[in-house]
Amino acid sequence: MSDQGFEWHRRSDLAPGDQEQRGVGLKLIGYLTGLGLAVILTATSFFVASTDLVWEPSIPVAIIVLAIAQMGVHLVFFLHITTGPDNTNNVLALAFGLLIVFLVIAGSLWIMANLNHNMLPMDQIMRMQR
Repeated sequence: MSDQGFEWHRRSDLAPGDQEQRGVGLKLIGYLTGLGLAVILTATSFFVASTDLVWEPSIPVAIIVLAIAQMGVHLVFFLHITTGPDNTNNVLALAFGLLIVFLVIAGSLWIMANLNHNMLPMDQIMRMQR
């Protein structure tokens, strides 16, 4: 394959987040595509939450799935986090951030679940205040 053919194939094989080789017009199209997908996913979330057409027990699952898709759109189209070799540090930083968020949520849930166990009963608190 010639150098020109290889370069064209390399440019056409970029993920939406790998836009360093693209022109301004293609970058703008990528951002507008991301915006369109984000608006569609947001509108779909509001529709699912407010309609009677969706089976009621499945609404939380549908909203979680749409939220994960929304995060994926933002990561790829706006934050440009892809799995390319130049983005290894970005992916590691994202994984570390997700670990911290998971630890904060898990710790908060653990504290809330054990809160009553660690507190004095109400009658003992009332006797202490007298």
